[in-house]
Amino acid sequence: MIKASELKKGQVIQHEGALYTVSDIQRVSKGNWRSYLQVKLKSLKDGRVTDARMSVDDRVDTPFVDTKPYQYLYRDGDHFVLMDPQSFDQIPAPAEAMGDAGQYLRGNEMVTVSFIEGKIVAVELPNVVELKVVDTPPQVKGATATNQSKEATLETGLRVRVPPFIEMGEELRIDTRTGEYLERAKG
Repeated sequence: MIKASELKKGQVIQHEGALYTVSDIQRVSKGNWRSYLQVKLKSLKDGRVTDARMSVDDRVDTPFVDTKPYQYLYRDGDHFVLMDPQSFDQIPAPAEAMGDAGQYLRGNEMVTVSFIEGKIVAVELPNVVELKVVDTPPQVKGATATNQSKEATLETGLRVRVPPFIEMGEELRIDTRTGEYLERAKG
C-alpha cells in the first residue's frame, strides 16, 4: 500500500478490485479547497481507459510486478511469440497485453514484459523503433512551403506523417510513445 501522492506513470495498481496501469497523473488544487489527483488508469484486462479522482492521502494497493526483458520474434494469430534471451524459452503473449505492438514491431526487438503471479499483464515497447517505408507519394518538385508533410505507410502497416523528402525504401526512426516520425535511421 502506498499513498496516492506517490503514484508514478506506468505503475501497476489495484483499483476497485481490478488491475490498472497509471497512464497519466495530474495534481489539481483550487484555491482553498483540498488538492486531489486526477488519474488516468488503463485496464490490464481489456485496455479501457478510465478516470479516477483520488485524495492525496488515499491508500492504493500495488501488487508485486516482476519485469523481465524478452525478444519479440513473430506474430502467431492473436498471440505474439516472445523469447527469453537467456534460456531461449518461447512464450505466447496475448494481444491484449501487447497493446499496439503490432504497429511497431517487425521482429527481433527487445521488450520488457511485466508479470503478476506468472501471468503476462503488460508489455513495454522500446521507445524508438526503426521501420522501412513501403508506400509514400513522390516529392513534389518546386514545392517550397515549409512544414509540409505527407503520409507514409511503413512495413508494419503503421501510417505516419513524414517530411516531403522521405522516399520509399528508407528506414525511419519512429517514437512508439507518440507514433511520430523522429528522423531517418542512420545506416
